[in-house]
Amino acid sequence: MTTEATPTPAPAPGRQCQNCGEALLGEHCYACGQPTKGLVRHFSSIVGDFMDSVFELDSRILRTIGPLLFRPGYLSQEYFAGRRVRYVSPVRLFVFLSLFAFFAAQLSFDIDKGEDVVKFDNAEAAGAPAITATEGGVRLLDATTVADVERIRDAALAEIAAAREESKGVPGVGIGLDVASKAIENDARRRIAEIEESQRTGKPLAIQRNEDDDISFNGTPWDPVTNPLKVDWLGERGNARLNAYAGRAKGNIKRIQEDPNLLKDAFLSTVPTTLFALLPLFAVLLKLAYLFKRRLYMEHLIVALHSHSFLCAGLLVTLLLDALAGWSSGLAWLSPLFRFGEIAMLCWMPLYLLLMQKRVYRQGWIMTLLKYAVLGTAYLVLISFGATASLLASLVNM
Repeated sequence: MTTEATPTPAPAPGRQCQNCGEALLGEHCYACGQPTKGLVRHFSSIVGDFMDSVFELDSRILRTIGPLLFRPGYLSQEYFAGRRVRYVSPVRLFVFLSLFAFFAAQLSFDIDKGEDVVKFDNAEAAGAPAITATEGGVRLLDATTVADVERIRDAALAEIAAAREESKGVPGVGIGLDVASKAIENDARRRIAEIEESQRTGKPLAIQRNEDDDISFNGTPWDPVTNPLKVDWLGERGNARLNAYAGRAKGNIKRIQEDPNLLKDAFLSTVPTTLFALLPLFAVLLKLAYLFKRRLYMEHLIVALHSHSFLCAGLLVTLLLDALAGWSSGLAWLSPLFRFGEIAMLCWMPLYLLLMQKRVYRQGWIMTLLKYAVLGTAYLVLISFGATASLLASLVNM
């Protein structure tokens, strides 16, 4: 029994490789590999090829975004089943959506510098600048009465509450604002204790504070020569670099006091990188949570990529709806619809992740809910550390 060989496609008449002269059978030369398309062509087609090469943004994006937003776990299951070419790859999908989402977040709101501003001040913990406030030029740590301290504290906390409302739905920002609130409350309690101690003992209350001493370690203003930051295990070169970072942070603090948006923009620009670094750790958490499912680590990483891509896409949709609600504020019937859509998307995000976990790993609801709560708590801790590291890196590298 003989089988007939599949005939080789006939070369298109007149088409030859411009590099080696061989007849062409497709869009690449089979002999030397040179593509038929070069750079000498219409610019619009070059842009299309670039977007396709970097982000795979062709018809696949339309087949990907819908399931990503509204079908929890579907893309991961399709990927595991081997149906991959019809969708944007998980890595490119996450990179594209995270970059666009947090770029949109930078544009979506600004922190206005009013008369009452949040300022960085002396730190209680070594290496971490705390945050305090001023009102009418009087700093919280220079206030001489309890009433002044409480007034400045409340004004600063109100500013932070307004910033939290403006940045609602932006991952990571709330953590930094929580840190700022706690620091202000701690500084207020400390200043009130100093005032009460002065009143009780009759000792003069210290009010002369050097405006340049924005960073302190061990209760003493930082100085690269007289009071440098020193970590024994870093060695001489490591400590030199650490103090160089402290000097840069001190200079940037003054810039942030003039324009708080500098820190906001720097922080949001680092969030995609931070999330990308946390993805493998989240996949490890999934691996541990579903150890007896005998799934490969890369399968958990695919789930992590798709879940983070959904969060970025959800953030992008939320920001878009928020902007549309603002632009249509003059239309009493339209703006509430956008606001409702914004709230619906924020509620859909945690529910989506729960349904995704249930559908991908196929466990009962009790175990799924338990693992969902444990994974969520553990990942919030990781996000907190990541946001803190991003905030410090932004402070240094602005």
